[in-house]
Amino acid sequence: MNCLVCAQQTMPGLSAWHRVCPACRYESAALEPTINDAQVHVQVDEAQREAGLKAIRQENFKTIIGYATAQAAPGARRLLDVGAAHGWFLEAASGHFQVLGMEPDTAVAQQTAARGLPVRQGFFPDALEADERFDVIVFNDVIEHIPDIRSALAACHERLTPGGILVLNLPNSRGFFYRLSKLFARAGWRAPFERLWQKGLPSPHVHYFQAENLSRLVGMQGLELKMTAELPAVRAAGMLERLRCASQGKMLGVYAQYAAVMLALPLLRMFPSDIVVCIYRKP
Repeated sequence: MNCLVCAQQTMPGLSAWHRVCPACRYESAALEPTINDAQVHVQVDEAQREAGLKAIRQENFKTIIGYATAQAAPGARRLLDVGAAHGWFLEAASGHFQVLGMEPDTAVAQQTAARGLPVRQGFFPDALEADERFDVIVFNDVIEHIPDIRSALAACHERLTPGGILVLNLPNSRGFFYRLSKLFARAGWRAPFERLWQKGLPSPHVHYFQAENLSRLVGMQGLELKMTAELPAVRAAGMLERLRCASQGKMLGVYAQYAAVMLALPLLRMFPSDIVVCIYRKP
């Protein structure tokens, strides 16, 4: 099995489904998505998941929109949000761009559309019309879920206008919590590692990048890196709800984790974040 980025031979990782490239540090997973499987929506409490993620994502989305408006070409208008989910990014970006969301999960897309947001159900780029082009294409916590990522990046190049930008917001393999989860997995506790790969969820991660190997892969499609930045992976606002979402009802453990995270926040800022944003431009 050769590396997606540098074509070197990959090595077995920390589980039967996990592999790592020793040359460029790209990581992959042989995990299968189950989007639109009816059983998935019985197992996943979307309301609870929304409550756990909303605060941190809304704050980070404000920052990303600032980066996008600064990097977009003068007069840029049309923005495509791939994997729009609950529509939070569409809401935040609508004051700056003419927005369209795309969401493959039928149930989530219907809920978002019912709130009056411009979202189209389907997969990128299949759900687009042949002549649709965009000045900005955004993937918020989405690109790492797409098995055929090369085709997706090639479609981004095709669908961007000249001078258009691609914004990728995704997990960072250099991040403190991801590295810590790997230490735990080597010691025999695999739950945090599997949770960060979203094993068992409808759309698990199938890639883990850092800015360097991601930019090498994106550059193969003719897109030029313009900026990279890290975003907070942990914020005080919404942390209790986020821990509840992952707790499965064990509230004593939730409050213990909450106290530990709040005490550790100043220290965590000294380490690489688990979220990285990279922006690329089509020449």
